[in-house]
Amino acid sequence: MAVRVSTCGEHNSLPKTLTQEAYSSNWANPWHYKPCTFSNNYCTSMDLLQCSTILIPKIQLNRPFRTPLGPCFAAMRSSLSLPFPGQKAKYFKELEAAVDVVERACRLCIDVKSLLFSNDDRIIEKNDQTPVTIADFGVQALVSLEMNRLFPSIPLVAEEDSSFLRSTNLVGSVVDVVANKATFRDEVTEDNVLKAIDRGGKDACKFGPNPATYWVLDPIDGTRGFVRGVEALYVVALALVVDGQIALGVMGCPNWDEDYFVNCVTGVQETGNNFFRSGMIMVSHVGCGTWKQRLSDMLTIELPQSWTRCSVDGCQVLKEARFCTPESQKWESFPLSSSFNAKTNSEKIGKRDILLVPACCGSLCKYMMVASGRASVFLLRATTRKVMKKISGYAPAWDHAAGIICVHEAGGKVTDWEGSSIDFAVDQVARRTIFPSVGFLVTNHSLHNEILGLISSNSSIN
Repeated sequence: MAVRVSTCGEHNSLPKTLTQEAYSSNWANPWHYKPCTFSNNYCTSMDLLQCSTILIPKIQLNRPFRTPLGPCFAAMRSSLSLPFPGQKAKYFKELEAAVDVVERACRLCIDVKSLLFSNDDRIIEKNDQTPVTIADFGVQALVSLEMNRLFPSIPLVAEEDSSFLRSTNLVGSVVDVVANKATFRDEVTEDNVLKAIDRGGKDACKFGPNPATYWVLDPIDGTRGFVRGVEALYVVALALVVDGQIALGVMGCPNWDEDYFVNCVTGVQETGNNFFRSGMIMVSHVGCGTWKQRLSDMLTIELPQSWTRCSVDGCQVLKEARFCTPESQKWESFPLSSSFNAKTNSEKIGKRDILLVPACCGSLCKYMMVASGRASVFLLRATTRKVMKKISGYAPAWDHAAGIICVHEAGGKVTDWEGSSIDFAVDQVARRTIFPSVGFLVTNHSLHNEILGLISSNSSIN
């Protein structure tokens, strides 16, 4: 299949968006949309190369996927107000839109997950063996459709593309879940959904070396947690990058519980089969701090909404810090293992031990833990390769963008293992890849230099 690529124009500043009058009208009453004039330098959809190897289980769906809300559900705009005034935030309108669409994406995930385990055919495998569900494609389509409507000149960089979905008979199911959450459900057709997914896919936009403004989306970070059950966490994350700097970030974790991590490290057992998890949404804007709110409050109009400002913890002694690492990477693979053993129970910490908070799926959840003060340090080894006899790390931009600004604005610090900041403009063509030196170090700031010293003194990273 031939590839058709559209090239973005230069993005030296944020594009022109809705006029104030039209913007207010559109958000107050989404069923009476007032057309506006936008700048026209945006990426169109493209045809993608088919995957070279696709492992597809035989799936037989005799009826479209329906959410518990049913086909009569009409999407409602969030009545949520942000925790700071618009005059303090340069990208206030963009953040309002991002919070709204992430909230609805979380509801989409909740709906799909409620039926996930009633039908095994809903869990499928991509050609890289990563579990992916209708929710992954649904979230990307929903976010792409909604943000393209409001900000059509801002491109999208996201994890999925439609090449795999086109090879299955799941397109109709994705259309169903997106239509239930979209502002204008009549426009949610199979063709529009596939194009919306591809708008954020690989090779969808060629940026070049010029400064760029674009959205970065991880539709579901921690998909393995999504399919595992209530005890595993997953995150929907959206960030806006402006000229190489992250301007805002929104993360939604539908099954987050404020007491969960405390219970894990103290050995307290949850009781009952219906342990309540309120969920959490975390928002951040450059210069305005990081804030969180219970997702259940946002989904229930009757409950008062209240934001809480997030701060990293105040730990200044490394041995007393709470660490988190990916479940796929053993503590012994980290440089600090030569100085400390890792224990998962606070009552069994010895002189040469540190407390390791039990792992949860996905990297963005760990960013949320550090930003909210639930953990002091997040260590991650990047995927590595040798380039000119030097080890180079690389990672997808969507796994880190929203998390980085949330930690920074909460008072923390994020660098690679050599202490350099994470450069989101180094991938000049596609903006999809970042290249940290060996790995990521996410801390409460107080411990950052000490941990960098321990890492640099370990020769195994060279």
